[in-house]
Amino acid sequence: MPDEISRPTLSDPVPRRVVVATHGHCFDGLCSAVMFTRLLQHVHAGEKLTFAYYAAGYGPGQNGVDPALLKGDINAILDFRFSVADRLSWYFDHHVSAFPTVADRQTYDTSVREHPGAERRMFHDGAYSSCTKLIADVGREQFGLDSAPMAELVRWADLIDSASFPNAEMAVARREPELQLMTVVEHMGNDAFLMETVPRLLTEPISEVARAKEVQAAYLPMQVGHERFVEDVKRAAVVVGSVVLVDLTGELLEVAGKFVTYALFPASAYSVLVTRSRSKCKISIGYNPWSNLPRRHNIAEICERHGGGGHPVVGAVSLPVADVDRARSLAREIATELGG
Repeated sequence: MPDEISRPTLSDPVPRRVVVATHGHCFDGLCSAVMFTRLLQHVHAGEKLTFAYYAAGYGPGQNGVDPALLKGDINAILDFRFSVADRLSWYFDHHVSAFPTVADRQTYDTSVREHPGAERRMFHDGAYSSCTKLIADVGREQFGLDSAPMAELVRWADLIDSASFPNAEMAVARREPELQLMTVVEHMGNDAFLMETVPRLLTEPISEVARAKEVQAAYLPMQVGHERFVEDVKRAAVVVGSVVLVDLTGELLEVAGKFVTYALFPASAYSVLVTRSRSKCKISIGYNPWSNLPRRHNIAEICERHGGGGHPVVGAVSLPVADVDRARSLAREIATELGG
């Protein structure tokens, strides 16, 4: 009978549970989860795997993924700070600030040196423009993965995370559906969103997912909010030499648009934006890649001094939500340093 045929038997293999903690509310974090899932399905071809995806976030006092979360048979951290966890199986990241402490870096180095095989596979390269591209390249070069079907996903993740747009206007206007998907991810990219969207991007082209009616319906109100954010930046921006300082802590703002200052103030070299959400105050710092001015500062190093991190060209610092005055003061201090 049909129900008897479908009933599992003792000989059926038990699926191995894979836990993936990736940078949440981040387009590169989402795409990294997709690329890693494809890699793991290749490495464990013929095995049954089940995947659980978790959105990791930065905030005051948050220096990594809680080791208690890594309870799968295989556990991975992607596009996020390194965490000392005995059960960590895979690690991919491209942030130069991936290691909060010297001890964390030493633990990573020891893991790479003493567990080079299947037990622990660790890959960190701060020279990479996106974690998605790092996973694709390592997968192809070291594991024989055919990453060609994911070429467009890798291209968009790399374009967005490295801010390699031909101009700031493209990033701000967001006319391309893929950039609209990016916006939706930045607002909605929690655990549930990852669980729903990663499988879709494994089987559907990114262009189709971005154009899907549910993605477009989610984007429409965000577009209105983004346009309002642009006007807020125009109103609040203070230009000091080559630095644009924007204080938007007067209202709650969960997601701040990227690159807006560069489109509004194309002659600027740096931007410092301080915002306040329900959970934290955030100082976002960036170098204008479209300016003709040289970058004279490593933004990741500046952010690390204040408990944050990032890349040489972009980074952020998070403070407790009650520390608004401190956040404003620190933003002014960083702006002064960048302009010095």
